[in-house]
Amino acid sequence: MELYVDLGAHSYSIYIENNILKDTGSYIEKVYSGKKIMIISDDNVFPLYGDTIVKTLEDEYEVHSLILPHGEPTKSFQSLPKIYSALLEARFSRSDLIIALGGGVIGDLAGFAAASFLRGIKFIQIPTSLLAQVDSSVGGKVAVDLPEGKNLVGAFYQPALVLIDPLVLNTLPERYINDGMGEVIKYGCIWDADLFKNLEAHTSFEDLKKDLTEVIYRCVDIKRIVVEHDQFDTGERMLLNFGHTLAHTIEQHYHYTRESHGEAVAIGMYQITKIAEEMGLTKPGEAEHIRKVLDIYGLPHKCDLMLHDLIGAIALDKKNLGGKLNVVLLKEIGKSYTYPTTTEFFTEHDRMV
Repeated sequence: MELYVDLGAHSYSIYIENNILKDTGSYIEKVYSGKKIMIISDDNVFPLYGDTIVKTLEDEYEVHSLILPHGEPTKSFQSLPKIYSALLEARFSRSDLIIALGGGVIGDLAGFAAASFLRGIKFIQIPTSLLAQVDSSVGGKVAVDLPEGKNLVGAFYQPALVLIDPLVLNTLPERYINDGMGEVIKYGCIWDADLFKNLEAHTSFEDLKKDLTEVIYRCVDIKRIVVEHDQFDTGERMLLNFGHTLAHTIEQHYHYTRESHGEAVAIGMYQITKIAEEMGLTKPGEAEHIRKVLDIYGLPHKCDLMLHDLIGAIALDKKNLGGKLNVVLLKEIGKSYTYPTTTEFFTEHDRMV
């Protein structure tokens, strides 16, 4: 399966295919004519897939690798000098290539390094987590975290290519599958009621597996459509942040050590929909629909924090523009919109979430 993200000079293809990793070299040849490649990965992923990818490249390219610790704390400024030093030591130039091999942390971090090293060198995404496959590897958002909040320093920098192999998900622990399902459910909520109904009709992720490639394709296709309409996140693309205003603050509150991103998104989607229903901004009963689907895929719907404990980080949210906070809400499942408000949206409904 191929999808094409049409962004003029920054257009690229996304390929979704079982066992695509063994053909990495032939796909890279289509978009890259240089000589050096740096694979940036983590200590969980590279031992599983690094050799497969290196073997497809080593006859044609000078291949280097940099292996970083896994986990959200790696997505910080402290990791960037390690990447820049490795690139400089290997004498990389602006005509060379970075491969981001890993989940969302590696994709965001390696992408930001590519965007900033020598003012930009080409990179490709090979996402190995469900969350990265359906969401973060597509669309060109690259970033690092600050202690004050998530993704507060970053850039819009599109990859030259995205290669998605659904079979790599077979090696993921259950929690990381659940994590990715948080973003999958988001796409059904904001855009595609039929996708939501399909997720609702299954009994577990194992039951969903037979349809997984099609589900990944649909999520990526939705993101492609949104990114083509709003590359720089000033309008329609904000819809992709449904649940994220709360999610990022929950993650940051626990210093990225308790809820995963997808778990926090799940909590955010449910809790914000509850508030919106109470305000008459969302069709009644939709929060309960969301909760039932979260239960199917082993995702939480609460974190036992008071909203007032999260307000500081919400005030720093990137969707807080000119003193106005753009919160993404549902009219109903499959139909979303941005609601201009302030942090009072949360303080006026202070509660345990």
